[in-house]
Amino acid sequence: MSFIPVNEPLLNGNEKKYLCECIDTGWISSEGPFVKQFEERMSDAVGRKYGIAVSNGTAALEVAMQAIGIGEGDEVIMPTFTIISCAMAVTKLGAKPVLVDSDPDTWNMNIDEIETKITPKTKAILVVHLYGLPVEMDSVLELARKYDLKIVEDAAEMHGQTYKGRPCGSFGDISTFSFYPNKHITTGEGGMVVTDDESLAEKCRMLRNLCFRKDIRYVHDEISDNYRFTNLQAAVGLAQLERLNEFVEKKREIGRFYTEALSDIEGIRLPVPKTEYADNIYWVYGIVLDKDSKLSNQDMTKLLAEEGIGTRTFFWCMHEQPVYQKQGMFEGERYQNAEYLARKGFYIPSGLALTKEQMQTVSDKIHKILGDKN
Repeated sequence: MSFIPVNEPLLNGNEKKYLCECIDTGWISSEGPFVKQFEERMSDAVGRKYGIAVSNGTAALEVAMQAIGIGEGDEVIMPTFTIISCAMAVTKLGAKPVLVDSDPDTWNMNIDEIETKITPKTKAILVVHLYGLPVEMDSVLELARKYDLKIVEDAAEMHGQTYKGRPCGSFGDISTFSFYPNKHITTGEGGMVVTDDESLAEKCRMLRNLCFRKDIRYVHDEISDNYRFTNLQAAVGLAQLERLNEFVEKKREIGRFYTEALSDIEGIRLPVPKTEYADNIYWVYGIVLDKDSKLSNQDMTKLLAEEGIGTRTFFWCMHEQPVYQKQGMFEGERYQNAEYLARKGFYIPSGLALTKEQMQTVSDKIHKILGDKN
């Protein structure tokens, strides 16, 4: 029985050609010409003036938060249901994440809770688009204007997605992307910060490179890490970006196949295909077990692994992270929808290299397991 991985990237375009060019010319570091080309084309693709490539999506969030001036005692409103990178980018600067629950249908942050969490210490809203559908941005933008708040938009999972026809990654003061292998565009590891603000862009360029001063290289007025992005990574990213529209359509084909194949199973919730502002891009294909199911997402991961199917559970909530509980953070906080998604949600193989035969096998195995046990 051959194992079907949860993700397998598609690397059959110009990736090898561009990588060979890097090797042949010797440009393999962050100084290579592909870096600038990738930054320009990625920022153009999402309607931004400036792109700053960094080492990964976590680095992009950390650079973005530092660039907008988040610091000790500030508060940043964000979803509890997301990857820990989002909270780390806040807490590493001595600021406080202020959490909101999830929308049970889209799995994104519940925008109706945001205004109730705003205090005089609130400096920014971290918007995180999750699993294929964007956050309802009109309301968030209105709140930011009303209370003079910055918006950091985490569009890590949204390559090629739009909100009311406008590219995700083009909202707010600063936006971030990830190029991890499970993203629509991958560079192995990698990330990018995009913005329309020239001063923010210059700040981000400095922050990604140990905060070297422009006039004297080894003199530093601030502290930052080495977040540089290599020419090798950019070469792969450039080849991937050339096929973004093709990749988006492939993802939507995967979404349509699974929705049709799994819609007859009782006791599960499938992704919302569309909202009034966006069609689902199916970054991954998520499934949520009903609350009264005897199975957890961990159970499903184990059962499907026994059948040769790779899966991943959904994110674990920030307010339940042991590392933050040890620090006395989020004491007594509960977020019912997010906790449910974290315990009952998982996603199935949905990488760009997935075949229809593999999708059918995945569907058959899920039918077998849930028909017997759910």
